[in-house]
Amino acid sequence: MSDLVTFGETMLRLSPAGNERIETAGEFEVRAAGAESNVAIAAERLGTPSTWLSKLPDNPLGRRVAGELERYGIDADPVWTEEGRQGTYYLEQAGKPRGTNVVYDRANAAVTTAEADEFDLEALRDAEVFFTSGITPALSATLAETTATLLKTASRAGTTTAFDLNYRNKLWSPSEAKETLTALFDSIDVLVVAARDARQVLDLEGDAETLAETLGTDHGFETVVITRGSAGALAWHDGEYHEHDAYETETVDPIGTGDAFTGAFLARRIDGDGVSSALEYAAATAALKRTIPGDIAVVTPAEVESVIGEQTSDISR
Repeated sequence: MSDLVTFGETMLRLSPAGNERIETAGEFEVRAAGAESNVAIAAERLGTPSTWLSKLPDNPLGRRVAGELERYGIDADPVWTEEGRQGTYYLEQAGKPRGTNVVYDRANAAVTTAEADEFDLEALRDAEVFFTSGITPALSATLAETTATLLKTASRAGTTTAFDLNYRNKLWSPSEAKETLTALFDSIDVLVVAARDARQVLDLEGDAETLAETLGTDHGFETVVITRGSAGALAWHDGEYHEHDAYETETVDPIGTGDAFTGAFLARRIDGDGVSSALEYAAATAALKRTIPGDIAVVTPAEVESVIGEQTSDISR
């Protein structure tokens, strides 16, 4: 039995070497990449047994995804199907003024047909935490319904439900996202949301404290975590605020930083840490992820604790 269960799409990420253009690259690096599996792996690496639920095509590409995720220690438990395809995305990285470009190729992916009754719902009921994100219901009407059902199932069983708003403007408009995602809020205990998304998607105003308290009181969340990029994160829990700065890091690959943060935060909360301690651990894990190529936080507890220790040492000097 896993303490953390996540549900969502994992794609294959194809990246040209260095800063090469997609249209001229002769070689592509291939990695598995998905918000919910990233969260599961980060938590697993930090000591929390984790399961990832999804739906994959029973072909070499789908098996590549499942096999790679399992190598990181999580229980990859997808539904296998002969229909649909494996979603991919292409990541072209560069500095200014070109910047990073993402090209999705995920139409008709097998996961878009996933229905709640295809999964072992006892896994959700037995878990400490069930997690998914706003990417998943954006992918199809079926997945929007499935996401709602899984959240309700977990919530009714007493499992803590956690959700990252994770808005992607290439998937839907702010108004479409708001209508679908706010309908899920009654089944969510812990909300993670970027400050920019709270403003753009949820039409809220104010600083991080105002955003967190407004969301918490209006929707009855147990915990609201507002992420602010390089400005760190703030959490509202039981009417109190907790805040932690971002750690300094030399960025190699920023993709997956938020997932690493969320996975670490949930892992420490499952282990019994308070919100302030979990924020500290999450910030350190996120900093480490930015030094690692790919979407996945391949970190150890000792490395995270070393980052925290170095920061504490610097402050005490």
